[in-house]
Amino acid sequence: MVRFSNNLIGFLNIITLLLSIPILSGGIWLGRRASTDCEKFLQGPIIAIGVFLLLVSIVGIVGACCRNSCLLWIYLLVMFILIILLFCFTIFAFVVTNKGAGDAVSGRGFKEYRLGDYSNWLQKRMENSKNWRRIRSCIQDSDVCQSLQKNESFNQFVNNNLSPIQSGCCKPPTDCNFTYVNETYWNKPAGFTSSDIQDCNTWSNDQSALCYDCQSCRAGVLANIKNDWKKVAIVNIIFLIFLIIVYSIGCCAFRNNRKDNSYTGYNKAYP
Repeated sequence: MVRFSNNLIGFLNIITLLLSIPILSGGIWLGRRASTDCEKFLQGPIIAIGVFLLLVSIVGIVGACCRNSCLLWIYLLVMFILIILLFCFTIFAFVVTNKGAGDAVSGRGFKEYRLGDYSNWLQKRMENSKNWRRIRSCIQDSDVCQSLQKNESFNQFVNNNLSPIQSGCCKPPTDCNFTYVNETYWNKPAGFTSSDIQDCNTWSNDQSALCYDCQSCRAGVLANIKNDWKKVAIVNIIFLIFLIIVYSIGCCAFRNNRKDNSYTGYNKAYP
């Protein structure tokens, strides 16, 4: 008789199996239509997650419903490793995003961001040219700067509550003292040759360049990552609790399998 814990593990893995199909299909679809670095970057992780969920679900279903102790042991081992990795990632996310915050600018409705305010680990990820090329591509594809073009007056613009990426990537730093023309077009003052602020020299009115290669743009991305990782870490805690519960149920199912197998073996030995 298949016990309650086996049935429950089987049911949960059927749900996971059904969930893995649209995830895997979405990754394959994205791979076929990918035309930018941003889309190609997303394709790999999505397919990997879909395949992982599919395989683990199949192992869990067969192990629980067919009372296969070997497969169920493999399932529990994978679950245990996943719990450890998820726990470590959650702690890591809180640690690396502990530093860094936007600086309020007098008379402005937005904050500005500096790369040096964030953890060294995050800074190195942003300074890696391969990583930044992909992130830059994603920012350009999202048209985050083009969405600012509302032909506002300067006073209207500076009172906007810009997102970290808009503040860091779509305009020059306030300390550059550039002349406002529109939201993404700023003139350098007459006689401007160089500045102590690197981003002032990096800024370009070319709409495909703007401040995408500025340190402030990298800092704006990190501000977004910090906010997102904090949210992900909270979700991970909830998911971690769920995984521990499933793992505990799986242990009960594994114990049931061993008891049933021992009982079957005993009956065969002593008919």
